[in-house]
Amino acid sequence: MLSAPSATDTIQIKEDRSFPAILITAAACVFRHFRYFPPSNEKIDRGKSGIVKKYTIMKTDHLAKEQKMECINIMPCLDIKDGSVVKGIHFVDLKNAGDPVEQALFYEREGADELAFLDITATIEGRKTTADLVKRVAEAIKIPLTVGGGIGEIYDFERLFTAGAEKISVNTAAFRDPGLLKEAADAFGRERIVVAIDAKKTNSFPSGYELYINGGRTPAGKDAVEWARRAAELGAGSLLPTSIDTDGTKDGYDLILTKSIAEASGLPVIASGGAGTLEHLYLGATEGKATTLLAASIFHFRELSIYQVKHYLRERGLPVRMQFTETQGV
Repeated sequence: MLSAPSATDTIQIKEDRSFPAILITAAACVFRHFRYFPPSNEKIDRGKSGIVKKYTIMKTDHLAKEQKMECINIMPCLDIKDGSVVKGIHFVDLKNAGDPVEQALFYEREGADELAFLDITATIEGRKTTADLVKRVAEAIKIPLTVGGGIGEIYDFERLFTAGAEKISVNTAAFRDPGLLKEAADAFGRERIVVAIDAKKTNSFPSGYELYINGGRTPAGKDAVEWARRAAELGAGSLLPTSIDTDGTKDGYDLILTKSIAEASGLPVIASGGAGTLEHLYLGATEGKATTLLAASIFHFRELSIYQVKHYLRERGLPVRMQFTETQGV
């Protein structure tokens, strides 16, 4: 089993002739990771309503060139129910997987690039995502936090951004009220809006996948890939497709679903649902065309470490950020 890099390992890496190339790639990755956020000396205008106004981002030739070296992000997912992290199979049979804040801190130390916080029963229970818990998690970590669950109106976006979310993931409300998606993108910037797409295989639609809402419990009667295309037009900045068929099985991502949504939308896609091996993660990026790899079970139950994942992806030729703390675990 691979272990965390020691001080000796660090010295050996620096002596390797390939280190300058690795350093350049890492710098480009870091630049991409933070380029959507305002510079430290830029004030964020919340206006009288408290709603953050959209950032003005200038496109340059440097950005266009750098996009060709896009890093693969690793995103552990905290599925939240009753204040605890849980994980199930096919969106049901949930098992407790620990405290959200403790898990968040652990993943940041391990080298996670981003973190997802999904209140998986908020919508079906007709309640809002708990902002207090989001705030506790956001204050404990420095990596970007994507929050989803229980979004129903523009105020919910404002409330969770204020609590510390970097991005908001929305599914049911966006489908029921497409105007809300456009309003949120205009108010906060589309780069902060993620549309989650829960889907199941079917023969009823051209793509072979039907969109599901209400936490994956209700068929929406809509082609999932067509909805991805429409969400991109309405203002989504990235998409989070999850195959209900593969969720929690550890049999691998649904690569056809992920790739189809990436190609149809032209947006960055987060692969989700079914990762169980290092090869699954690699295929999510290469065959699935995902720019971010989300996983839960393999991380929560310590079957794989983020270091192992990143080391494996880098060995297979994919650019990743190899940042870890001294206390990083295996």
